[in-house]
Amino acid sequence: MLNYIWLGMIVIGFVVGIINGRIEAVTQAAIDSAGKAVELCIALLGIMCMWTGLMSVAEKSGLIQYIAKIVRPVLRFLFPDVPKRHAAMGAIVMNLVANMLGLGNAATPLGLKAMAELQKLNPRKDTATDSMSMFLVLNTSALQLIPASVIAIRAAANSANPAEIIGTVWVASICATIGGIVAAKLLAAFYKAGL
Repeated sequence: MLNYIWLGMIVIGFVVGIINGRIEAVTQAAIDSAGKAVELCIALLGIMCMWTGLMSVAEKSGLIQYIAKIVRPVLRFLFPDVPKRHAAMGAIVMNLVANMLGLGNAATPLGLKAMAELQKLNPRKDTATDSMSMFLVLNTSALQLIPASVIAIRAAANSANPAEIIGTVWVASICATIGGIVAAKLLAAFYKAGL
């Protein structure tokens, strides 16, 4: 569906450009935007590679397991169905750490790995478990301490102060995370009560 929306917007833009006699301006804007998109991707590529590499080093060095031990009480509350030493916990921790660092693109493969591990624990393969729903909520709300991707985009766009959004990001992501956790816990309780 989204592809059709984008296609429609592009076609409308060209039609309006033709009607107004400004097709050259539309064409030039498309070419300029494509160049800026490539520049932005290259600027973000270095940051993503660095953080993805650091996450890999953290996993292999045992840092992720150490962080998992520290946050175990919170994870036990959020994911009571997941065994303590299961690989799903490590994958969940890696995803949450990547999200806390604002690395949405690096968090995606980690999130897929976590969901695959949670699916291994799922007795009903065609239905999401409470733990899977909670993980989806946490992944989507993405509590961010350092919004690295947004800061990188702002820096690439020549922002005078690319990090000035940190306070706003903290408030927004904390509110979204708390709201998501409360909603997931309440809905799970209603479902178990048969309401």
